[in-house]
Amino acid sequence: MDTALYRIANSYDHWLQRRYVKGKLATDPAYAATAALVKDRPMPLLDIGCGIGLLGQYLHACGAVTRYLGVDSDIRKIDAGNRALQLAGLDGALRLIHADGIARQAMSGHVALLDVLHYLPQEGQRSLLANAVAHLAPGGLLVIRTVLRERSWRYGLTRVSEFFLRASGWMRTGAQHYPSADELCAPLEAAGLVVEVRPLHGKTPFDCYLLVARRERRAAPE
Repeated sequence: MDTALYRIANSYDHWLQRRYVKGKLATDPAYAATAALVKDRPMPLLDIGCGIGLLGQYLHACGAVTRYLGVDSDIRKIDAGNRALQLAGLDGALRLIHADGIARQAMSGHVALLDVLHYLPQEGQRSLLANAVAHLAPGGLLVIRTVLRERSWRYGLTRVSEFFLRASGWMRTGAQHYPSADELCAPLEAAGLVVEVRPLHGKTPFDCYLLVARRERRAAPE
């Protein structure tokens, strides 16, 4: 797998992107956690807020998805991700498109929302969650990695880091609203999903949680 991760990083055509990808793959536990969740549930995956498409490349390297569509509203990141897919020879297997996160897509399966929600205002988060739920297939998983509002040193450090991400220009929009666990779980449970939340700080000092919402498969008629 180390060789595959090195190959993923080298598919990006700018040295800053390659450095960023290598660091993410070395320290960020969200990719391995997502792969572990979906690998035994083969179905398409919609990645909302996909950025440069790193999750798609990782899942493909793991053999964890049958079909992948990444959408993002930042055309710069979509263009960078598509160049990487072409260089890696994966532009036929994985798709990245420039689209708003609340736009409906012709796909039903798993849905991923990694580091997306806190860049939206509270009402925007509700709309995005509703759209994500609408794309879940029976047996599908909604995998969310997010910052949760709480009193901790990790939360404080995360807010500082978000300020610098915005100042650097990497994020066009800064953090808008840090949700609580209840804010996210309540609408998902109301939609009939089974929800679990657990810390996912990994090797980072930042405030990160993994929320997994599952749509149960329909019982077979007797």
